[in-house]
Amino acid sequence: MNQPRPPALELRGLTKRFDRPAVDGLDLTVRAGEFYALLGANGAGKTTTLRMVAGLLRPDAGSVSVLGIDALKDPVAAKQITAWVSDEPMIYDKLTPLEYLEFVAGLWGCEAAAAERTARELLESLGLAPHLHERCEGFSKGMRQKVALAGALVHDPRLIILDEPLTGLDAVSARHVKHLLQMRVRAGCTVIMTTHILEVAERMADRIGVISAGRLIAEGTLAELRQQNGQGDTSLEDMFVALVESAPAAA
Repeated sequence: MNQPRPPALELRGLTKRFDRPAVDGLDLTVRAGEFYALLGANGAGKTTTLRMVAGLLRPDAGSVSVLGIDALKDPVAAKQITAWVSDEPMIYDKLTPLEYLEFVAGLWGCEAAAAERTARELLESLGLAPHLHERCEGFSKGMRQKVALAGALVHDPRLIILDEPLTGLDAVSARHVKHLLQMRVRAGCTVIMTTHILEVAERMADRIGVISAGRLIAEGTLAELRQQNGQGDTSLEDMFVALVESAPAAA
């Protein structure tokens, strides 16, 4: 009998405080193989949550499980199957995209010939084929964002975490990124994405979570969110605004 797959991400009581609670006892479960959009106003706790999942911030309390791995007790194992892409791409300007991906693959211990093939496929799928051998220092923010995304995927992660991945991208580049992410989900990966472009969440996400003051205040498919809020055909934007405005403020 097949064992059920563990969730791609399971957060229990996740807490992080700065001058006030940024993440406040958050419980969240993301199923393996789904595209999950995490929405919230500025300061709601989205980025802080994802930075804790990625191992960039230590939570004050709570647990983080990535595909059954305790990410706080075994952070290296969790990071090996996770990709993190921030809204501010950080790459090495003096390298070409191909050199950068080969460098990152080497850090992950990927076999060189396979890494080069994967790097070329990723860069070509993102429309960067004409720029493989140009130094990244002359790239626009959108191009840099695509190089950073390719670098995050070069070790073939199973959980992909993206913080505002479409910021600075033109329509063609955004389409490349969305297509690549959809292909990854179809191949069995899990994508968790924050975005302020609610149309993207509406069209791409299997499920949507809305966070406010560090707490999850609504979750479900678009149809389920409409049903929960008694709004049969309203847009995600209208529903999001109503949810956030009616949520209790942070303590």
